[in-house]
Amino acid sequence: MINCLIEPLLLLCNILFQVLLEDFDRSALISALSHVCFCVRLMAAEENECPGLSRQNSELMRSWELEAILTNRTLRFVLRLEQQFICPSCGGIVLNPHQTGCGHIFCARCVRAYIENGGSSKCPLDSIPIKSEEIFQDNCCKRELLNLEVYCTNAPDCTQTVTLCNLQDHLKACQYERIRCSNVGCNDTVLRRSLQEHQRNVCSFRLESCLHCRQPFLTSQLQAHQKTSCPDIQVPCPNKCPQMIRRHKLQAHADECLEVEADCIYKNYGCTFRDKRGKVQVHENTEFSSHVRLVLESNTKLEKQVEQLQQDMLVQQEALKDKSLVVSSLDRDITLCDSTLTTLQRSVEEQRVRICSVQRELRDLRGVLGSELSEELPSLRASLDSLRQQVAVTESLREHLGVLEQTCQRHTRLLDIHVEQLQCNEQRFRQLESTSYDGKLIWKVRDYCHRKEAGTPLNSTPFYTSRSGYKLSVRAYLGGDNSGRGTHLSLYITIMRGDFDSLLPWPFRQNITLTLLDQSGSKNHVSNTFTPDTSSDSFHRPTSDANVATGFPRFISHGDLEAPRNAVYVRDDTLFIKVKVDTTGLEDL
Repeated sequence: MINCLIEPLLLLCNILFQVLLEDFDRSALISALSHVCFCVRLMAAEENECPGLSRQNSELMRSWELEAILTNRTLRFVLRLEQQFICPSCGGIVLNPHQTGCGHIFCARCVRAYIENGGSSKCPLDSIPIKSEEIFQDNCCKRELLNLEVYCTNAPDCTQTVTLCNLQDHLKACQYERIRCSNVGCNDTVLRRSLQEHQRNVCSFRLESCLHCRQPFLTSQLQAHQKTSCPDIQVPCPNKCPQMIRRHKLQAHADECLEVEADCIYKNYGCTFRDKRGKVQVHENTEFSSHVRLVLESNTKLEKQVEQLQQDMLVQQEALKDKSLVVSSLDRDITLCDSTLTTLQRSVEEQRVRICSVQRELRDLRGVLGSELSEELPSLRASLDSLRQQVAVTESLREHLGVLEQTCQRHTRLLDIHVEQLQCNEQRFRQLESTSYDGKLIWKVRDYCHRKEAGTPLNSTPFYTSRSGYKLSVRAYLGGDNSGRGTHLSLYITIMRGDFDSLLPWPFRQNITLTLLDQSGSKNHVSNTFTPDTSSDSFHRPTSDANVATGFPRFISHGDLEAPRNAVYVRDDTLFIKVKVDTTGLEDL
């Protein structure tokens, strides 16, 4: 019931208040009507279960959200604004209206200034003192104001009109509202309707994909990226050849660029020609006969060196035998010296015991005989001098023994040096003897179980199809590789760079047979043969130490290898692999 009377009573009080302002003799009535307005609004607050007056005053200065939105904006109403919605103090719109005890409505900013001045503030219309406990927020005036229609603050671009309470929602969707670009680093503000176009085509902080490497970059950095670091952009060769090369392939191109200076491939054989790679290739093709002559001379020198190494090895073996005899003799001398030193040490110890005994006897005799001791003293001194001489001899023998030990250590070090050199020569000789020049190789693989668990690839010693033929090697993965990993033995052939590659026909076309040998004597060998794929880089002339290996990733399963029915492929943790190159059609150089 009270809610129904609140609005009419408030309106009546406000009208009467405005009329009575013109009669200064009825000030008491004015004050009474102001008090009635205050009581009515207090009843409305209690009816709506609002907080008490003291709590209402504590929230008096709470800012209204619409005030913050309308800062620096011009608010235009569709109809002319009534005087009751204009603050009589500052002349602004009372967006957050507060009513004083005298019945006048002010904006929150002016009310805050009155309260901060304490009890000295007075209403500018009727000079009645303004008390903070009588001030409250006028929700009735606020509702009326919020229901008024206003033009969009972005007019005249935006022609819409909305109620003031819906202005905030309209501005969140208004196409003419200026908003900040959401791209990181961009501080531009644009119209909402232009934001998408700005972010796509105008913003310097937008991400664009490089046309070459397809990686996203800021537009401001894209040109610098393409100029200095893009790996897929084509750039001119730094060696001034006519080709355009992708930046990340410049290093690989330098290894084959015809404008880069290079040495003749026969440099190691004595050819001193050096020029651009294109001219070097022409030189290699035109100077074939002289290069063959250099290779033959190098082979002759190599054979002489091998013979000289064999002779040196025989000489060193003889010298080693002689030094072994010397060491044996020194060992015997040291043993003899040790025994002599032991004897001398025992003798010295005995002499010390005798000296101690003599000293005790001398003391006893000195006390017993007195004067008679002086007569026997010369003989005792002579005996003591003799003992001192024997001790001196013992010390000299000890020094001589130390010299012998130093000599023995020096000879031992020399012997170790010669043994190490001999082992090195023997290893080089074994390599020379084990190299095959007929296109066949039998490879003995030890420690099968351990190497299978390790999983590392094994490479055989290189072998040749002839003295001046192709150079190859076998690669084995005991634990399997690629599709055979963990289940099969994998065998591959590798074409290696040889000294005579420029004289041989390419690509490599000879058939190759890989065989796992049966060690039981039943000759149940496992063989696989393949014909080289001439289009594969694995069989072209090597440009590095070795081409990519090719062969059989599933040569034989581990079950058939380790537990066959009628054969023995692994015995004593060892297996044998044979490789044979079909040399039919190959001519010796």
